[in-house]
Amino acid sequence: MESKKWPKHTLLILAILATWIKTVVVYYTSFDIKIENVMQHVILIINPLSFLLFIYGISLFFKTSKGRNRYLVITMTILSLILYGNAVFYRFFNDFVTLPVLFQTNNFGDLGNSALEMIYFTDLLFFSDVILLIIALKLAPKVKEKVTAINVEFRRAYFVLAVAMLFLNLGLAETERPQLLTRSFDRELLVKNIGTYNYHLYDIYIQSKSSAQRALADGSELVEVNNYIRSNQATVNAEMFGKYKGRNVIAVSLESLQNFVINNEMNGEVITPFLNELTQDKDTYYFNNFYHQTGLGKTSDSEFIVENSLFGLGRGAVFFTHGGNKYNSMANSLSNNGYFTNVMHANNKSFWNRDMMYKSLNIDKFYDVNSYEIGEGEAVNWGMKDIPFMEQSADLMKDMPQPFYSRLITLTNHHPFRLDEEDKMIEEYNSNSGTLNRYFQTVRYMDEAVKKFFDQLKADGLYDNSIIVMYGDHYGISENHNKAMAMYLDKEEITPYDSALLQQVPLFIHIPGSGEGQVMDEVAGQIDLRPTILHLLGIETSKDLQLGADLFSPEHEDFVIFRDGRFVTDKYVYAGEVCYDRESGEPLDSIEPCQPYIDRASLELKNSDTIINGDLMRFYDEKTGNLKQSAVK
Repeated sequence: MESKKWPKHTLLILAILATWIKTVVVYYTSFDIKIENVMQHVILIINPLSFLLFIYGISLFFKTSKGRNRYLVITMTILSLILYGNAVFYRFFNDFVTLPVLFQTNNFGDLGNSALEMIYFTDLLFFSDVILLIIALKLAPKVKEKVTAINVEFRRAYFVLAVAMLFLNLGLAETERPQLLTRSFDRELLVKNIGTYNYHLYDIYIQSKSSAQRALADGSELVEVNNYIRSNQATVNAEMFGKYKGRNVIAVSLESLQNFVINNEMNGEVITPFLNELTQDKDTYYFNNFYHQTGLGKTSDSEFIVENSLFGLGRGAVFFTHGGNKYNSMANSLSNNGYFTNVMHANNKSFWNRDMMYKSLNIDKFYDVNSYEIGEGEAVNWGMKDIPFMEQSADLMKDMPQPFYSRLITLTNHHPFRLDEEDKMIEEYNSNSGTLNRYFQTVRYMDEAVKKFFDQLKADGLYDNSIIVMYGDHYGISENHNKAMAMYLDKEEITPYDSALLQQVPLFIHIPGSGEGQVMDEVAGQIDLRPTILHLLGIETSKDLQLGADLFSPEHEDFVIFRDGRFVTDKYVYAGEVCYDRESGEPLDSIEPCQPYIDRASLELKNSDTIINGDLMRFYDEKTGNLKQSAVK
C-alpha cells in the first residue's frame, strides 16, 4: 500500500522549529546571558526566528525536493557548527566569537589542554536538530522526483512573514535598548537582542566597515580625536617626572593574576607571600584599585594597551587584525631615548602574530622560545614554566646594553591551571570548580617565580638601577565559575557589580632605593601605564596620541573603562546596564548619575577604534603633535 504524502513544506517547518528550539535552549544553558525582565525573555526567545525563516526559506527556490532537502541538511549543519563554536568559545572566554577570531587559526594548534577541557561528550546534543532532520528524511514517504512548479504567492507571503519577524525583533530590541546597533563592542547585548546568527551577520558588516575605514582614511579623522585627547590631558607630577631617568625598565606581565588573591588566604594557606610583602615594601607603589582593560585578545590586548595607551578592539585581537599598522608605542619612545627594547616570552614567535606586531611596535628584539633552553620537566602549556623562564631571562639581561626595556610574559598561571606534582606548594581549593581549585596552586607557583627573579636581579647587579613594573594581564577566573567564586568570597552570589570589581588586577611599581612606596587607592587601568612609566624616566608625552593618564599626576581621574563598555569610578560601578553605588554595591534607582561616564566611555572606545581601524598614526607627526602636512588637504 502506498504511504500517505506528508503535508507540503513539512521538512521546512521541522527544520525551522528544531533549530529555533535548540538555539533557545542553548541560550539558556550554555550562555550566561543576563535577563532582567519578561520583555527580554520574549526577545531572547524570538530573536533566532527571523534569520532561520530567511536562511531555510532559500530552499523554496529549489525546483526539486532532493535539492531542497540537501540544502536544509547542509545549512542546518553549518548553523549547528556556528552555535557550537560559540558555546565552546564562551566556555573559555565568556564571550562570543567574532570574525577576526575565526581567522586566527594559526593560534589554535597551541591551545592544547585548554581547548580539550572545553569539549564535552554531551556536546553531541548541539547537533540534535541535524539528527532529527536526517531521521525525518529517512521516514518521509518516497515520492518520484520531479521538477515542481514554484508557488510564487506562497513564497512571497513566506518572506513577508520573515521580514515582519525581523522588524518585530528589531522594534522590541530598540525599545528595550535604544541605539543597540551603535554598541558593537558589547557582544552579549547584541546576541541577547538580535540573536547569535544575526549577530554574526552584523559582525561581518562591522568587519567590512573596519577594512573600508583604513582604505578611505586621510587623516582628517584625527582632528576630533586629537582635540578630545588634548582637552582631557593630565599634567605631570613635577616631583616624579624624570626622577628615575636612565634606569632600566623591567615590565612583567603576570599571567591571569587577579587582585583577590593578594593579601589573602585559601584554607589557611597564604597564596602570594612574596607579593604580599611587596604591598608593604618601602620601595613599592602597590595599586589596589587597578583594572585590566582587555577584550578577546587577552594577553596580547594587555601588551597592546600597555605599549600604546589605547584600547584593544572590541571584536578580535588587534595584534592579529591590525598588526601592520603604524604605532607610537612605549618601546618606540624608549628606543628614541637610547633604550634597547625587547620582549621575553618562551613561546613561538608567530603566536598571536607577535613577530609582525613587535616590528610595528618598534621592539628591537624578541626573545622567543628559541632563546631559551627548555629542559626536561620545564615545559608548560604554551612554552616554559615561570621559574626557569625567569632565571634564564635574568641571565639574558646581564648581556643587554643598558639602559634596556624588557617586557616579560609569564605562562604557568594559565588555564587550565595544571602543575606537575613537584611544583605544587599548596593544596587545591575544595569548590565545585576544578578551574578555581587549581588556580590557587599556579598563582602560588608564580609568586615563587617572582621572588626568585628578584633575588637573581640583585645577585646579577641589575636590581638597583631598574624600575620593576608588574601587573596582572587579564582575569583568570571567568564568570562561568561564579558559584565557586561566591563560595570562596563568602557571598550568596556574584552580581554584575561584583564581577566588575573582580576585574581588578594587581599593579606593583617597584623602584629600588626610592623609600617612598605606599598603597595607592586611586581607580586606574592598564591604559595609564605608558604615560606613567615614561614620565618617571623624564620622557615627555604631551604630544602623543594616548588615552591614559600618569598615575602620579594630581589630575589623574578615578575612572577606568572596560573594553565592553562597563566602567568603575570612585563613586559608581556601571555593569549589566545598571548603575551601582560603589561603596554599598546597591543598584541606584536611576542610571542618570552614570550617564555622563557612559557617554565618555563610549566616546573613548570610539576614538581608540577610529585610530586603529583607520591606521591614523601614519598621518600623525609625533614631534609636532599635529597632522603631517602631506595628510592635510
